[in-house]
Amino acid sequence: MRNFSDLTEREILALAIGNEEEDGRIYIDFAEGLRQDFPASARVFMEMAEEESGHRRDLLTLYQEKFGEHIPLVRRQDVRGFMTRKPVWQIRPLSVATARQHMQAMEIEAEQFYSRAAARSQDASIRKLLGDLALAESTHENKADQLVEKNLGAHELLDEAETGRRNLLLRFVQPGLAGLMDGSVSTLAPLFASAFATGHSWDAFLVGISASLGAGISMAFAEALSDNGSLTGRGSPVVRGLVCGLMTTIGGLGHSLPFLIHDFRTAVAVAICVVLVELAAISWIRWKYMDTPPLAATLQVAFGGALVFATGVLIGNS
Repeated sequence: MRNFSDLTEREILALAIGNEEEDGRIYIDFAEGLRQDFPASARVFMEMAEEESGHRRDLLTLYQEKFGEHIPLVRRQDVRGFMTRKPVWQIRPLSVATARQHMQAMEIEAEQFYSRAAARSQDASIRKLLGDLALAESTHENKADQLVEKNLGAHELLDEAETGRRNLLLRFVQPGLAGLMDGSVSTLAPLFASAFATGHSWDAFLVGISASLGAGISMAFAEALSDNGSLTGRGSPVVRGLVCGLMTTIGGLGHSLPFLIHDFRTAVAVAICVVLVELAAISWIRWKYMDTPPLAATLQVAFGGALVFATGVLIGNS
């Protein structure tokens, strides 16, 4: 690996050519990743890719004039301290906001690179082109805004906002809510049954922990295997499974942890308070994201939780 300051003008131009080519491919990847759900934003990234292609042509023309046809392979990862790009295929799920943030960071880094390269160049024509490219990169944020205005009218913006909300709901909120409800409600019966049957906090804690972890693993597999997302648009089954399993475990742990308190009565009182908070959170999420009327959401969740809680208490006292 070499320092940027050690590169020759020929190597700097070769690096710049490769940089523009890779950035253009990244923009195309962004466009392809957004095309299905956000076609208008996909057009913005395709036009940005065309901008990068124009820069690459200018660099190629100058390189051929100065150094001939052969371009040495100088890669970003071979230059110490040079900007790096996270592969688009690792950015999942890909949202419009994430893509635009990456685009902004790419343009800032490219501007800094061309400014440094221009300052080191002794050749007037190379220095001028690199300076022009630095200026062009600095104006790309405004260019991107212009492309957004060109491709995204009020109707397209509304559609993309609704699509983003739907994806959030299908891919995160629904599996998370299902897990939280299962963990918060289904573990009540074994937890409180063991608590009232034994009268010992530690025994109840062990049952609660095992029930929470077991339910989390079960719900993670159930969610991941129920739908691969190809037809419903619910996204990666692995991500949904992790979200669902994690929220299930959290829901169960919330009212299991109070049983670490040695005093049994205090532990039960704190656990009941935690259960009420969990049920209130579930009701709020259903109202916020599922358009369920707040009173109906509260009554439905409270009724289900009360039934399971009563089941555990009755079995524990039998």
